[in-house]
Amino acid sequence: MRVGSRAEGAVAHTVNGLTARWAATAQGGTAFSAAGVWPLLALLADGAAGPARQELAGALGVPAEDAARLARELLAALGSAPGVDAALGLWTHHVLPLREEWRAGLPAGAHGVFGDDLVTARERLDAWAAERTGGLVERMPVALTRETRMVLAGALALHTTWRQPFTERSLTPEAGPWRGRTLRGLHRRSVRPDRVGVAGTADGFVTALTVPGDNGIDVHLVLGEERMTPGQVVAAGVAVVERALALTPGGALPYGHVGPGLHVERQQAAAPEPTSLDVTTVAYEVRADHDLLALADLFGLRTAADPRFGHFPGVSERPLAVEQARQSAVARFGALGFRAGAVTAVSMTAGSAAPQARHETTVVRVAFDRPFAFLATDRDSRLVLLAGWVSDPAPGYGGTF
Repeated sequence: MRVGSRAEGAVAHTVNGLTARWAATAQGGTAFSAAGVWPLLALLADGAAGPARQELAGALGVPAEDAARLARELLAALGSAPGVDAALGLWTHHVLPLREEWRAGLPAGAHGVFGDDLVTARERLDAWAAERTGGLVERMPVALTRETRMVLAGALALHTTWRQPFTERSLTPEAGPWRGRTLRGLHRRSVRPDRVGVAGTADGFVTALTVPGDNGIDVHLVLGEERMTPGQVVAAGVAVVERALALTPGGALPYGHVGPGLHVERQQAAAPEPTSLDVTTVAYEVRADHDLLALADLFGLRTAADPRFGHFPGVSERPLAVEQARQSAVARFGALGFRAGAVTAVSMTAGSAAPQARHETTVVRVAFDRPFAFLATDRDSRLVLLAGWVSDPAPGYGGTF
C-alpha cells in the first residue's frame, strides 16, 4: 500500500495512534486491529450528529466531515496492498430506510437486507466473516437480536511468507514465565544484523526485530524489559514502525548484553565471516475477542451507545443508537510465514428523538523466550495492520502454520 499524499500519511499516523492507545488497555495474550476499526468509526462519524459526532471525530483524529472520504481511501489502499484483503459489509433490516447520500458512499455491492428470520441472517453474516478472512474468523462478532436494525462490518485478512524461513526446533526457556515449558521454537541465522536494534523509551528499553515478508508485509517482534506492560511495549513498537523512536542497529552495538533478550558475542568460526544475526523465537497462535463498548471512550462510542436518543440522522431518518461493537481477531506466526484476520462489527438499534448538539565473528543474538509484542505492518506506509501480545506460545509438537 503506497501512501502518496500527506493526507494519506496522516491517516496511517492516526490509525497507528489508535493502535497505541488500544494497546495501553491490553491484558494477557491478545491480538487486535485498529486498522479494522477505524473505517467503521469514520463512516459512522459521517452520519452522526451532536455529541456522538464530536466524540467519534475525537477518537478518529480527523474532522467528521472528512471521515467518510478518508475511510474509503483507506479501504481502497488496503484492498490494493499485496497480501492484504479488506472488505466492508452493511446489512439493514427491511424496515429501515437509509439516506441515499450516505449509502452511496459505501463500496459497490456492500449493502444487503435481512428480515425477521434471524437464523438465516446469522448464517449469512457468519459466512461473510469466514469467507473474507479465509476461515480464520468463523463468526460475525456481534449477535443479531429482534431489535437490531443495522450491522456495519469490516473484515481484514493478511498473509505473508518469510523471505527466509525459520527452522523448527524444541525450545525450553531457562528463565522467565515460560521457564521449563517445551515450546515450538523457531530459529534462523542471517547476515543482516541490522534487522534487530535496541531503543530507550521513558518506560524502559526495548529490542525490536523486523521479520520481512515477501509481499510488502513485515512483522515486528518487540521485547521490553520485564517490568514493562504490554501496552508500553506495543506503543514503543508503534514508535519504531513510524521511525519516531530511533533504534541503534545490531551492527553498531558493543559486545555484551545490550538490550532485552539481546546479546552481541564473539563466537568461534571456521573461516572469516561477516557479522551475523541469530534469532530464536516461538511459533504462536493468538485469538482474541474485544467488546469495543467496554472501551467506549477510546473509540468515541460513549454517547452513540445511549439508546435514549438517536445519533445518526445522516444514516437514516429513523433514530439509531449503537447496540453492540465488537472485534474478533486471529494471528498465526510460524516457520514459513504469518497469517491474520480480524472482523469488526457494529450493530445498531432504534433510538429515540435526536439530542440537542453540544460540543569471532560477531553474532548479534536475540531470543524472544518470554512474553513479547508483535506488529504486522504495511512496509510502504508503515500502517500497523494488526498488533498483539504473545503470552502463551505454541507447545513443542510438529507441523507448521
